Amino acid sequence: MTLPTPTRAPAAPCGVWLRRYRPAQTQTAAAAVRLVCFPHAGGSATAFRPLADTLAPAGIEVLSVQYPGRQDRRHEPFIPTVEELIETLLPELKPWTDEPFALFGHSLGATLAYETARRLAASGRPPLHVFLSGRRAPGVPRHDLPALLDDRSLIDRITRLQGTDPAVLQDEELLRMVLPALRNDYAMAGAYRHQPVPVLRVPVTVLTGDSDPNVSVEHARRWSQVAGGPFALQVLPGGHFYLNDRTESVGHIIAEALDHAR
Repeated sequence: MTLPTPTRAPAAPCGVWLRRYRPAQTQTAAAAVRLVCFPHAGGSATAFRPLADTLAPAGIEVLSVQYPGRQDRRHEPFIPTVEELIETLLPELKPWTDEPFALFGHSLGATLAYETARRLAASGRPPLHVFLSGRRAPGVPRHDLPALLDDRSLIDRITRLQGTDPAVLQDEELLRMVLPALRNDYAMAGAYRHQPVPVLRVPVTVLTGDSDPNVSVEHARRWSQVAGGPFALQVLPGGHFYLNDRTESVGHIIAEALDHAR
């Protein structure tokens, strides 16, 4: 599927949990499908604004999840576990599943998208497709998260992943705003334990950067062991935040998969 030239997608409020980036009305009268996006650890809904702009001309409307404790929700308490976050989000999300929809998550967001998809499918509202980005498969051992709760470890970690503006890392005031969300989200990831059922029986596409220091290609491929439907792996040039430089390529992958799904 060929994407037209990206058009700035206007944002619209739809409750505190979701930010809606609508396809330009000059390009399409209504969205053909909705894509619900889950940000990375420490991230916010605006992380997916560039992807929304890329997908808007193809008639794909992006809803981006805004976690508590950041940006306009910075005064709200963090949610400490994957399970609690999803249970709180689902009542806000379900009204938006009345039209064809898909889910996309990056890093921690991939875990949240996967678990949200399982719960929606079990309730009779399966997504058309699930896109999981920058995340090793459940069951792949990791021992790095519990030690990442002090400030120095967190700063070293996000510096190595190269997904944060260096100006933020050098600004003490900004760091004080960012670090609590990172600490909560890493603790959330560390506490997560995958359960084998219910099996997600919808098409799954896993995306990863070929030089991601956290996720090897083989560890990304192992998502096929928990995906009960059609599975595809897409390896793109770049590190953990390959998406920042490969937004157009990711947009093509998503648009093509959703074009076949509907």
